[in-house]
Amino acid sequence: MIKRRTLFLLISAAVVLIAGGIVAGFMASAPPRAVFKDDDGTKFTFKTESDHFMRYDKDGNWKEMFVKGVNLGATVPGHFPGELPATEEDYLRWFKEINEMGANVIRVYTVHQPVFYSALAKYNQDKGHDPLYFMQGIWSPEEELIASQDAYSGQIEEQFKEEIRKAVAAVYGDISVPEKQGASSGEYKTNAGQYLMAWHIGTEWDPGMVKNTNKTHSDVPAYKGEYFSGTQDASPFENWLAELLDYAAGQEKQYGWEHPVTFTNWVTTDVLSHPGEPLFEEDMVSVDARHVRPTGWKGGYFAAYHVYPYYPDFFRTDGSLQTIKDKQGNFNTYKAYLRQLKAKFKDMPIMVTEYGVPSSVGVSHFGAGGRDQGGHNEQEQGEIDASLTRDIYDEGYAGAILFMWQDEWFKKTWNTMPFEIPADRRAYWINVLTNEKMFGVLGMLPGKENQVIIDGKLSEWDGLPQDEVQHWQGQVPGIRDMRITHDEGYLYLGIELEKDFDPKTTKLYIGADTIPGGNQPSKNQLPGRKLEGGALEALIEIGKDEESQVKIASDYDFHARLYGKEGYWMLPETKPEQDPPFHPWKLAISLQMSPPDTRFAHPFIDKTIGMLKRGTTDRSKAQFDSLTSWQYSGNVIEMRIPWMLLGFSDPSSLQVIDYSPLKQGKAFSTVTTDGIRLIPWLVQKGETKASWPGQASDTLDIRNIKPYTWKPWDTVHYSEQLKQSYYAMQKVYSELK
Repeated sequence: MIKRRTLFLLISAAVVLIAGGIVAGFMASAPPRAVFKDDDGTKFTFKTESDHFMRYDKDGNWKEMFVKGVNLGATVPGHFPGELPATEEDYLRWFKEINEMGANVIRVYTVHQPVFYSALAKYNQDKGHDPLYFMQGIWSPEEELIASQDAYSGQIEEQFKEEIRKAVAAVYGDISVPEKQGASSGEYKTNAGQYLMAWHIGTEWDPGMVKNTNKTHSDVPAYKGEYFSGTQDASPFENWLAELLDYAAGQEKQYGWEHPVTFTNWVTTDVLSHPGEPLFEEDMVSVDARHVRPTGWKGGYFAAYHVYPYYPDFFRTDGSLQTIKDKQGNFNTYKAYLRQLKAKFKDMPIMVTEYGVPSSVGVSHFGAGGRDQGGHNEQEQGEIDASLTRDIYDEGYAGAILFMWQDEWFKKTWNTMPFEIPADRRAYWINVLTNEKMFGVLGMLPGKENQVIIDGKLSEWDGLPQDEVQHWQGQVPGIRDMRITHDEGYLYLGIELEKDFDPKTTKLYIGADTIPGGNQPSKNQLPGRKLEGGALEALIEIGKDEESQVKIASDYDFHARLYGKEGYWMLPETKPEQDPPFHPWKLAISLQMSPPDTRFAHPFIDKTIGMLKRGTTDRSKAQFDSLTSWQYSGNVIEMRIPWMLLGFSDPSSLQVIDYSPLKQGKAFSTVTTDGIRLIPWLVQKGETKASWPGQASDTLDIRNIKPYTWKPWDTVHYSEQLKQSYYAMQKVYSELK
């Protein structure tokens, strides 16, 4: 008779054998992975050696590789990052497109939802020895660090370690994270460790915080860890980082793997001196990766920098970087900077893990050689991104990870932030004046961009739902019809004239009135006529290419109010009689700087961004230009006007900037508009009176114009589009081995 204990052991053994057979079968069907095993069984796929980044290949050899990657965000239009809305379908589609672009790694900034890791494993299951890898970022307690100005204060270090524990366990599919607003959560069951390339710890460090940490804790001894230690030259902040790297290594070691480790750094806290930088805080303190050393970590260690060609200002102002010229004869200060930085890291790999330029109407910084932060169409974005990639490769860096994969509607930037109100609705519309939103090589296009093609033809308008198109109700001699529609990015206008449009002899004006107030057009803009019952906040002028633009009423001008005498007083004062009724629409590029607050004086710089580019948004045409605003053909004029140029701070809730004085802190106020009253008129060269809705009358009460309006929206419509820059990066990645 079989005893109960013996029976139990036999059954258990059978279960183990069956389970083992199932696992063995799965492993047999799964594609083989090139993995190196150390004597103690620790597994490696990547390591660092001297200043090289190495990969273990299918033939059993360690070979140097150039890391080609792209940063991937965690959101889509209509959502903020903490909502983590991306689905498996999204990830699988993106992984395929990223892989086809030629990238071998995705960098993520923080722990994504479990679906990211399961989708990556699913995508890679048929990739054999050439999977798409990922670099796992671990977000630091950034807000707490800035608020406290001390890395050692309070619970900051423990919070950071908690995030490290979560990240490592999530990558290896070994954690259940309860729901928490603004953070990833769920059951992490997929072991994605075999697809990990490296750990990327922390965020860009606030220089004031670093300096104060070093000052406050000057007596901190050099950290000595099992895997990472601070050198004798390590600052208190660098020792703090050494402890966190050591902690991350210890967490991963539990899973039998070692991967290369780095911490995030940027130009502001680099190891170089920049005498041509006007702002002290941009050259205040260094965080030096050489002051942290692996003491027992065979997986390796490398330096990582975010390096953009336009920030800080010393890329334009520092003569010490004017040493290398490009083919056009301009100084390539980006390449010169890379060369200087690489010279400091002869014995360890260094990567640029963020770089790039956006494809946006708006601009917020000028860079040398036209490598500005914005103001580029998709083709120009691609050309610059590709040239930056080549600079990084040519200067001997171990990798280049482009910023970024997808456009991010929730993003903000310093020179439009004061006008995007309320801030918590930024994700519901795409402000093309905010360049930060449009770094992606995957465009996130507003709802009608693929439905209304700007080409001077209106045939596609007939396919729009009738309730989404309004025909303007007034009558203007010379104008047969004006159709109006909108989406999350633009107000669209389709205008049919009674005869062909000739910009040499005719100008089309469209005034926009959104709230009480505004200005009267000048006698040249509206000859022989006058508006009553209100005035205009914005004026659209369509004529010759160099004339076509949106202007803003001088009394309403956000730019003049914020940087003139009402605000920061960086603009020269203008006498009322010398001030035209409408100003060019401008954005600040660089603020006025003066000693002793700065190293040297630096003028206020701004740029007109209200100019309307004529072209086509038809991607099938060689003339396609993603920054196209208008086109004409025969008697048709078609245009799309960015919302902010018309005064909107949030079109999704019909909010516009109002006329009230700036609040404390130089803040604007908003009001809800009833809609936009559009007043079109034609001015013929040499004639003394405009052709307008008032017919023969010299006055027009604009209160009689029916406003174009819409319902507020909380759900956005968008489409994905691989930009021209995607294909430029595909080409350069294919050429870099």
